[in-house]
Order: sequence, then C-alpha cells, then structure tokens
Amino acid sequence: MQTWLSIEEFAKLVDKSVVEIEALCAENKLASKVENGKKMVESASGVSLMLPKKLEAELVFDGHTSAMSFVEKTVGTILSMHEKVIDAKDETLDALKNENMFLKDGLVAMQELYDEDRKTIEALTQQLKIAQEELEFVKRKYKLMWGKAIEYAGEKKLS
Repeated sequence: MQTWLSIEEFAKLVDKSVVEIEALCAENKLASKVENGKKMVESASGVSLMLPKKLEAELVFDGHTSAMSFVEKTVGTILSMHEKVIDAKDETLDALKNENMFLKDGLVAMQELYDEDRKTIEALTQQLKIAQEELEFVKRKYKLMWGKAIEYAGEKKLS
C-alpha cells in the first residue's frame, strides 16, 4: 500500500528541509511524482530517513534486518492511519458544510415567511382601521337620523 504525502508534509515528518527532500528525489532515493501540479513523495520509501542514523546502524549491525522491516511496516501503518484520519476529517467538514447550508436555507425561508406574514398583518391592520372608520361614520349617521326622528316625534306630541 502506497501512501503519498506532499513534499512539505514529508519534509516536516522526517525533519528535513524541502530542498534536501527534492535532492533525494532527484537521486531516486525517494519515490516521487507530480500530482495536480504538486510534488508528492511516497512515504514508505523514506522510512530510513525517519529513523535516527544510530538506530538504523544498530538494527543492521546486529543482523536484525527483520527489525528494520518491522519498523518500516510500523511507520507505513502509522502513515496509513494518519491518511485515514485526514480523510475522515475532510468527510466531517463536508458534512458540516452541508448541514450549515441546509440550516442557512431554512433560515432564509423562515425570514421570507416572516416578511410575508408581516405584510399580511399590515394589510389586515389597514383594513381594520378602514372598517372602524366606516363604523364610526355609520354610528354618527344613525344618531343624527334617529335624533331628528325623535325630535320630530316629540314636536308632534307637543302640538
């Protein structure tokens, strides 16, 4: 399983400069490729760079080349897990962005409904005001009409 890291990430991981890593790639000591305009380094090819020179010498000196293989596999496993964690983080961020967009759309829809309701309330308030004015007019008219009728009836009785 190959795990590709950007040259900057790889340099940081092995505590070397980007220039040193590029030199090692040029010497074909590290597997590298260019992907989307970005230089990538295969992490397993650089396991020996991650080991301190003293430890590497001890592992080979004692004749325990299997220990070196174990270290390479362990580092490869750790890098693989790191990549999976980064992928999971990206998926989580995408899910949160989608949820935020959904909530934003919901808020926009609620605001539109609120604005429509406010306009409806303003229109109904205006209609109620007009109806109250008409009612007051009819009351005054009614009083005037019946007031004159009562006066007329009272004058007729008196005469």
